[in-house]
Amino acid sequence: MEASRDATTRRPGTVRDAAGGILALTVATFLAVTTEMLPVGVLPAMGEKLGVSESIAGLLVTVYAFMVATLAVPLTLWTRRLPRKGLLLGTIAAYTASNVVVALASTFAVVAAGRALGGIAHALFFSLSIAYGSRLVHAAHTGRALALVTAGASAGFVLGVPLSTSLGTAVGWRVAFATLALACAAALLLVWLLLPSVEVEPAAVGADPERRERRGRLAMVSTANALVYLGQYTFYTYVAVVLLAAGLSASGVGPVLLVLGGLGLAGTWFAGVTLDRRPRASLLVALAAIVLGLAALGFTFPNLVGMLAASVLWAVGVGAVASSFQTAAIRTRGATPDVIGALVNATANVGIGGGAALGGAVLAGAGLGWVPFCGAALVLVGALVVLLARRAFPSMPG
Repeated sequence: MEASRDATTRRPGTVRDAAGGILALTVATFLAVTTEMLPVGVLPAMGEKLGVSESIAGLLVTVYAFMVATLAVPLTLWTRRLPRKGLLLGTIAAYTASNVVVALASTFAVVAAGRALGGIAHALFFSLSIAYGSRLVHAAHTGRALALVTAGASAGFVLGVPLSTSLGTAVGWRVAFATLALACAAALLLVWLLLPSVEVEPAAVGADPERRERRGRLAMVSTANALVYLGQYTFYTYVAVVLLAAGLSASGVGPVLLVLGGLGLAGTWFAGVTLDRRPRASLLVALAAIVLGLAALGFTFPNLVGMLAASVLWAVGVGAVASSFQTAAIRTRGATPDVIGALVNATANVGIGGGAALGGAVLAGAGLGWVPFCGAALVLVGALVVLLARRAFPSMPG
């Protein structure tokens, strides 16, 4: 059976040709990441209001991520014959509902249920958006297109999480989630207006002697992706807790995250200008920056000035990671773009959820000072996979 096609489809072109669609995906990605990561900035306040410890409150990130990791591939396969645009709109509607539930919840259990709904939406959203971005342009422009879409994720860290954190600190985390729900509703209209429908190609059938090798390359990219996200979120989930312990005021957390997010945009820009030319070197430079930055954060803790200086290197490296792994995965051609998007999404969220859980265990056991060291070690293992898997991470595109 052939895969379905939307009634009106756009043929791949240049990034300029697809500007409207890329803008819509970027805005939606911005709000998706803000929805996913908002608890990070208001974790202490949520834990206090809901009557749970900070390590238990961190499970709100874990629950969300593991919903994505578990459901990304099955949901993508079950919905592969549905029109992509309508499905994407459905995920944004679910984000809206998730934020409403969290804003109105009176208990931790209801908050967790609302987050689980968002996790289901997230399982499909990033699987769809990664594939959608690659379908809007010719293969030669994949790296730049995905970097622009991923800029929405970086902007989520730059503006979404810090501003909503500041709002949550000033007037309460419930107001922050309610405001985010309104923004998601507005994005629903924007995507409906600007994003064109795309053609969904049928899955490959018949014998293909190169398919096993391509799948092997995709498996290596997925493994490295999971390891890097595991290390990153071992630290990032508890960044507000670490900064507060180092002496930063509660009102200062939002502005600091804002600056770090801006530095992440610099990393996203770096990926955008290098991924279509030297993707392997670009990714290795970014991973080296993350490892060195996290290690420096560990060595300087609890000196606030030293930690803020070390976080510059870490933040710039993080900004380049998402689009680098997305582009590497798409270029393996190890599956259809939708399934590749689902694998990238699932493995990233295995890392996010596992990192939140691992960081909480380190926090409760060895203590805050060891959290960045643990993150650095895991990212280093991911970097070694990239270094050794030369066919999965080639020096030049194609």
